[in-house]
Amino acid sequence: MTTTRNMNYLDFQAYVGVTKHNGGFEATNELLSLCHIDDAHEILNVGCGIGIGSVYIAKKCNCHVMGVDISEKMIEWSRQRAREERIEDKVEFRVANVLELPFEAERFDIVFCESVLAFVEDKPCAIRECVRVAKAGGYVGLNETIWITEASPELAARAQHSLGLGVGILSVETWQTLWEGSGLQDRVVRIHQIDPRREVKDRIQWIGWRWAVRAWGRLLRLYITNPAVRQPIKEMFDAPLDVMQQMGYGLFVGRK
Repeated sequence: MTTTRNMNYLDFQAYVGVTKHNGGFEATNELLSLCHIDDAHEILNVGCGIGIGSVYIAKKCNCHVMGVDISEKMIEWSRQRAREERIEDKVEFRVANVLELPFEAERFDIVFCESVLAFVEDKPCAIRECVRVAKAGGYVGLNETIWITEASPELAARAQHSLGLGVGILSVETWQTLWEGSGLQDRVVRIHQIDPRREVKDRIQWIGWRWAVRAWGRLLRLYITNPAVRQPIKEMFDAPLDVMQQMGYGLFVGRK
C-alpha cells in the first residue's frame, strides 16, 4: 500500500480526492461531440479518476457509462460521486489498467480518456487496447497534454519531475505519429493552447466547489500533519508559468 511518504502525483490526487484535465468541460464536450455521443449506448471512460466525467455523461446522455481506473481509491471516490448525484443506475466503476482492459473486443460505442496516457509509458499498447474494446464503427477519443512548441531539455525535465512518474509530455508531432498508427479511420486531431488563468477556473468548475473545498481540506491536513510530504507537495503542484505557456492539449479522435 502506498504511504504518504512515497506518494507520486497520482497518489496525491487519489488521496485528496481530485482529478483534472486540460480544457475542463469544454474540452470534454468537444471530444464527445467528435465521437458522436448522440449515437452511443455504452461508453467506456478510461482513467475515470473521481468519476466526474462518467457521471456528467450519464446525466447528460441517454447511455450507460463504464468508468475504470487503476487506483482503487479513485474508484471509491467515483462510486461516492455517483451516489451523491443519484445516478448509480447509469454508471458502473471498476479497477482496471488501460494496458490490459478486462473487456471483450468490440463492446463499447465510445472509448475515451482524458489526461491518462501522459502517465503511461507504453502508449501504443494503451491505444491498441482502447481500439480493441471499441465496436466496429465506434469511436476512440483522447485528450492529452502536449508541447505546443519544442521544450528545452531543462523545461521538459521540470515538467516530467512534476508528474513524478518518469513519463514525459510528448510533442504534437509525436502524438500525430502515434495516432496515425492507431489503425482508426476518419482521424481528427485538434490542438488547443492552454490559458493558465482559465485553467484554474476550469479545474475548479470541473471538480465542483463542494468537492474542491473538501479536497483542499484533506490536502491541508496532510501538509500540516506530515512534514515528510511538504516538499513533494510543493514540487508536484508547482506549475511555473513558462512551462504552462508552452503546453497545450490535443483532442485525438478516430472511428474503428
